[in-house]
Amino acid sequence: MTELLIFVAALLVPIAFGISIAIALIIASVALMLHLDMFSTQVIAENLVSGANNFSLMAIPFFILAGELMNAGGITRRIIDLGLALVGHKRGGMGYVSIIAAILFASLSGSAVADTVALGAVLIPLMIKAGYDRNRATGLIASGGIIAGVIPPSIPLILFGVTSGVSISKLFLAGIVPGMLMGLALILTWWIVSHRDEQTPLPKQNTSEVLRALRSSVWALLLPVIIVGGLRFGIFTPTEAGVVAAFYALLVSVVIYRELTFAQLFEVFKSSARLTSVIMLLVAASSISAWMMTMADIPMMVSDMLSGFADSPLLLLLLINAIVLIIGMTMDLAPVILILTPVLMPVITEAGIDPVYFGIIFIINLGIGLLTPPVGTVLAAATSVGQTTMGGVVRGMSPFLIAQLLLLFLLLLFPQIVLVPLHWMS
Repeated sequence: MTELLIFVAALLVPIAFGISIAIALIIASVALMLHLDMFSTQVIAENLVSGANNFSLMAIPFFILAGELMNAGGITRRIIDLGLALVGHKRGGMGYVSIIAAILFASLSGSAVADTVALGAVLIPLMIKAGYDRNRATGLIASGGIIAGVIPPSIPLILFGVTSGVSISKLFLAGIVPGMLMGLALILTWWIVSHRDEQTPLPKQNTSEVLRALRSSVWALLLPVIIVGGLRFGIFTPTEAGVVAAFYALLVSVVIYRELTFAQLFEVFKSSARLTSVIMLLVAASSISAWMMTMADIPMMVSDMLSGFADSPLLLLLLINAIVLIIGMTMDLAPVILILTPVLMPVITEAGIDPVYFGIIFIINLGIGLLTPPVGTVLAAATSVGQTTMGGVVRGMSPFLIAQLLLLFLLLLFPQIVLVPLHWMS
């Protein structure tokens, strides 16, 4: 127990002083090394290198690059235009467009923050102009953004798969139905909260205009079909899927849509490299902390603490999700995955819980944490894009947040919602 307290204290104190989480993880690992009298710079260096030296992690920079190419190359805008053509004229239509666009873009980018910023920059001004409340519109965009963490190609699922050893392909396939249900929960909630609002719907587009929007977006809509189909039929691995996605996005943006110049391409590569470096440094630092936690038997300590609930998987999952929800409010998603996964997986395995199912539940829970103060990165991104206050966004987002929490509870009660489609698609 002393080792666990030392690690947590050495991690939280630097974070409280504004030190980056990756550096704080290294500091916590060094503190644990000194306590156990096994400090070694060679061990630190070896774990830093080996932590990032993983073939599966190659999927992350390629999917990040694919998302950046889609934003710069006009793919994102065409997805939004298609939604406007289909349902923009209905009561509350702009809200439905936002949710549909969030689901479609989630299947292209894999990043909740990227989705929120890309969609919010276009849709929030349009919704405000149509008479929607700024905070409610911003809250809806933020709530839709977290779907990207569940629907493939999800970067959080890649991190979980690498850290836990669970098949990333199975995680991707298992995330499709829960991700669609998250979108459906938002649609039902939006129908309820917007039913009495008075907005100015867009003019209804005729059939030729709808077909024109569909033709223009067909290249964007093909990408999720290629990725999911390739994984389902074993044509390529998740890492290779990242390469396919990046190449496809580059081809469509430069050759077909012709909206991406070589000057812009350099900025896209630079932005992708910057974001990739942040994630990879976190992964490398977490490998040291994971190794030290193993040396200090911290996973075993946590397993012993929770062993009393091993006979009741549902009760165990409820307890773990309550803990994860609280931690997710105070830390960003990626470090929580990298820190907690090696600690929780032995407990999950002992209780006989399907690790793929747990991974989906775990990521949905942490996605909800991205919407909650004080740390919520999606909440902060939406606040910035929507040009409003965090408190206002929280108020506008509260019905959608409740809907996502209810869906999480439903998935805990009925694991078959995740497992049955997974077995069929596998």
